[in-house]
Amino acid sequence: MKFTLSWLKDHLETDAPLDKIVETLTMIGLEVESLDDKAALKPFVIAKVLTAARHPDADKLQVLTVDTGDGKPLQVVCGAPNARAGLIGAFASPGTYVPGIDITLSVGKIRGVESHGMMCSERELQMSDEHNGIIDLPEDAPVGTSFAAYAGLDDPVIEINLTPNRPDCTSVYGIARDLAAAGIGKLRQQAIAPVKGTGEPQVGVSLDLDRHLCPGFAWRTVRGVKNGHSPQWLQQRLIAIGLRPINALVDITNYLTFDRGRPLHVFDADKVKGDLTVRHARAGEEILGLNGKEYKLGPDNVVIADADGVESIGGIMGGEHSGCDENTTNVVIESALWDAMNIARTGRNLGIITDARYRFERGVDPEFMIPGLELATQLVLDFCGGTPSEAKVVGYEGHTPKVVRFPLSDVKRLTGIEVPAATSLDILSRLGFVPQGTGEAVDVIVPSWRPDIDGKADLVEEVMRIHGVDLIEPQALPSHATVNGKILTTLQIRTRHARRALATRGMMEAVTWSFISETAAKAFGGGQPQLKLANPIASDMSDMRPSLLPGLLAAAQRNADRGFSDLALFEVSGTYEGDTPEAQRRVAAGVRRGTARLDGSGRHWSGNAAPVGVFDAKADALAVLEACGAPVDKLQVESGAPGWYHPGRSGVIKLGPKVVLGTFGEFHPKTLETLDVGGTLCGFEVFIDAIPEPKQKATRTKPALNLSDFQALRRDFAFIVDKGVEAGSIVKAALNGDKKLVTGVQVFDVFEGASLGADKKSVAIEVAIQPQERTLNDEDLEALSKRIVENVAKQTGGVLRG
Repeated sequence: MKFTLSWLKDHLETDAPLDKIVETLTMIGLEVESLDDKAALKPFVIAKVLTAARHPDADKLQVLTVDTGDGKPLQVVCGAPNARAGLIGAFASPGTYVPGIDITLSVGKIRGVESHGMMCSERELQMSDEHNGIIDLPEDAPVGTSFAAYAGLDDPVIEINLTPNRPDCTSVYGIARDLAAAGIGKLRQQAIAPVKGTGEPQVGVSLDLDRHLCPGFAWRTVRGVKNGHSPQWLQQRLIAIGLRPINALVDITNYLTFDRGRPLHVFDADKVKGDLTVRHARAGEEILGLNGKEYKLGPDNVVIADADGVESIGGIMGGEHSGCDENTTNVVIESALWDAMNIARTGRNLGIITDARYRFERGVDPEFMIPGLELATQLVLDFCGGTPSEAKVVGYEGHTPKVVRFPLSDVKRLTGIEVPAATSLDILSRLGFVPQGTGEAVDVIVPSWRPDIDGKADLVEEVMRIHGVDLIEPQALPSHATVNGKILTTLQIRTRHARRALATRGMMEAVTWSFISETAAKAFGGGQPQLKLANPIASDMSDMRPSLLPGLLAAAQRNADRGFSDLALFEVSGTYEGDTPEAQRRVAAGVRRGTARLDGSGRHWSGNAAPVGVFDAKADALAVLEACGAPVDKLQVESGAPGWYHPGRSGVIKLGPKVVLGTFGEFHPKTLETLDVGGTLCGFEVFIDAIPEPKQKATRTKPALNLSDFQALRRDFAFIVDKGVEAGSIVKAALNGDKKLVTGVQVFDVFEGASLGADKKSVAIEVAIQPQERTLNDEDLEALSKRIVENVAKQTGGVLRG
């Protein structure tokens, strides 16, 4: 929301300096985002050309003698075609920064002739795009004075960053009201007198839709207008806030949109066929907007139509067909109310952002609908003349104000500051609220321009932002005599640990959309009807993601398409298996592509890195589980990973027979083809929320490190088993041979050959043995070996290889 200082002072009687106004705006919740005090235009002065002679070495240049008002004429070289003796314009002396060409002037020679400054065009002062000649002022322009002050360009422009809950401050008047309540001057409350009209409007209006979509519609016609340029002061204000003046009728509607927060529309009455009807658009109807773009409409859009079709998208944009131009003589002035939700939905679906939409979707003052029409009519009569008809209103049943019960003690309870009850009520009164009653709690009538006020906490906020939020003294958090308990939840802690673990493994964190295409969702076990979006932002974002992997694979492919083929990405976020809270999972997932392994990637003179594979994904998954506190020594790795993985190069990580903690592997070629992804890829998913909570311990102090005094040793075993037997089951059986002595088992060889027999293989394992109580002798080792062999034979059918 932009406005100029002089514009603000139209509604606020104040002598406060600019910096005080800016500071107060931020303190009362209207944060100042930028301030342009027009300092760049202050050095420009009004100067008169005394003489003009042709440049001796250039036909298109002239050498001017310029009087800047100080009695010392300066020589200036100028190439403007309208430069002449007697011309009065804007002059920039050496050392002046010219914003339109981004240059700081200095004394220089142009074709051998010294030039001490320049006469400026409108574009060089950023007044307009005109640059065919220098500025030509009237003969009575005061030479030697500030050009910015003369032209009204020294008016500071303030821009505030409005929160969506403050529709009352989408107008300069509303901002002035807040500043007056904060003690910065006095609000100028100017009564708006009704305009006396004669006769019925030239055009009738009817409402053919649910009343809540258009709660009120006020209009009148004005005959015999002469539509020309709006006054200079109005044009300057519109230009200052970034709007382009068009003509008086259009400029009036733009001005009132910002001045009073009251969007209006003016139709050319002679272009309207028959009466106007506010209705739903029909399927297939189109409109050419005032911005020159075609829009296809549907039954969800509310429009204003005549006998020939749609003339305006209600509350958002008018149509080109009935727009006003220099030939307009009869007009319909419209001031209506529209449903905020419908305005927001229509604007988003059609991709239209206008100042009218900005205000209607936040909520305009319903009680200003008719006064806004009267004010617009008066401006039309002042600028364009004409004869007004009577004002007509349909649909409006008046505003029923909200009443909020306000316990005055809540100011202290919610803010910690003691504000006297009389002060609180005075602040609310200055803001337009009407307190009623006496005692510890009063009823407060909410003004029509504050739809954001719903409860007593909102009233406390109003009191505090005007009284001074800076008066709330910071207080240190209370200290405890004991160590504080855990602040973050287990899931939050695990999420952080998972991110850190994967980052230390050389993976880069990605943040992908929570929505994916239906094809991708079905490829990863999703696609259920309850997970489809009712209003997807794009056709390829129609479903909630059942897995993080589709988004990561797509991100990896986008990087590969741009030449970054070897990369590792991870994400820790939510996935959706249903539409209930219980069906949402917290997952850590990652993908590796090309040669992006932990020990390096790419080509090297000592040997190229190997491509990523299933064991890289497995190592990543186990690293996450270990970082999250899962009992890695008890985990089981089995086959049977989901169908999007390669069936022979993937696995499932379990804790016991039922609890699945993660999956990993290389991706199935059909999965990659479905996602239009190519290359060597592997990935994993770890279900962080499935990891069981650790048992509560009496203390978090680490136990003493107990190291055995006896020498560790290793024994090798080779077992002949069926080809279908997994190596993991042999490892598990060997570990269970003696849980006290066997501390680790590792597979180091797998052999298949005709000498072993059909459908047989040999699996060799290394067993780590750590004595705890005494040194083992040969008999102890033989007994242990026997138990290991018997346990493997019992659980896998394996026979010790001879």
